Amino acid sequence: MSNYYGNNIHLNIFGQSHSQAIGVTIEGLPAGIKIDLDRLDAFMARRAPGQNALTTARKEKDAYEIICGLAEGRTCGAPLTALIYNKDQHSKDYSNIKDMPRPGHADYTAAVKYRGFNDIAGGGKFSGRLTAPMCIAGGIFIQLLEERGINIFSHIYSIKDVKDKPYELTGPFEDVSQKELPVIDNNVMEAMKETVAKAKSELDSVGGVIECAVTGLEAGLGEPMYDGIENLIARTVFAVPAVKGIEFGRGFEASLLYGSENNDEFRIKDGRIYTETNNAGGILGGISSGMPIVFRAAFKPTPSIARAQKSVSLSKKEEGILEIKGRHDPCIVLRALPCIESAAAIALFDLTI
Repeated sequence: MSNYYGNNIHLNIFGQSHSQAIGVTIEGLPAGIKIDLDRLDAFMARRAPGQNALTTARKEKDAYEIICGLAEGRTCGAPLTALIYNKDQHSKDYSNIKDMPRPGHADYTAAVKYRGFNDIAGGGKFSGRLTAPMCIAGGIFIQLLEERGINIFSHIYSIKDVKDKPYELTGPFEDVSQKELPVIDNNVMEAMKETVAKAKSELDSVGGVIECAVTGLEAGLGEPMYDGIENLIARTVFAVPAVKGIEFGRGFEASLLYGSENNDEFRIKDGRIYTETNNAGGILGGISSGMPIVFRAAFKPTPSIARAQKSVSLSKKEEGILEIKGRHDPCIVLRALPCIESAAAIALFDLTI
């Protein structure tokens, strides 16, 4: 399995949704770094399940234990490993899908690839539960990036067809992480909540889009062709289950513009080169331009829904009806913002260290 990431920092995420524990090992952290564990706790709490009626009922605080890599509160040069113990698994809820894969999930492809020996409980290795250790790494890297003046912001861009205000691509960017729903326009909160609640009441789910911005990154970072900043961020963002698309700057909308409309013209202010607009999203030729990096990640609706769905018996090769049990988010987007921020932080910290 490809759960190892990084050129300068090496990241290894391990475990399954219902295994005894999940965790992360980070290799290559410089010694002597002070990690603010209270801030990391607060960051992890944003991703944790069971927060309100619109998220999964699974009760996991995402409390982590750092078992090595710290000495007297600072990194000591050894690999840092953190564990999160799973305490609220209901593995019996998945007994009926071992032979009948869930539509929209990796059950079928995993069964083919691993010859039926894949762990099905909670989605196993393919579960969004594995974004918890990803957020441990991301939360640490965000702190270290901030020390260099690099900051990461995000907000809910949309839930189904209910849209928040988009970022102004040149900034400034507001920190909305502490709002009940992290949006720029408070007027869309109720409509978003109603959309999720309606889907849940109808035994269904909805998707959405998260917009993320990075400020303070100097010009000149990134490598063409395969290690451009878009490539690196896209690779980590697609490690978040349910992400189905990503776009930078004006993204696909740029295909509707003339070149004269889409080009970002250069200016100089106080000796610094910048662009008047930022349709490129802070990246030209895979290399940072010094402008804010802005991207959007699209999430599909949660595939686990309580409605009866058509599937097949893998052993009998017969069609059948599947009813999914368990506790699932009617909208993944609500808890995914720290995951997208973590994905950006992992890619950029590895690039800048």
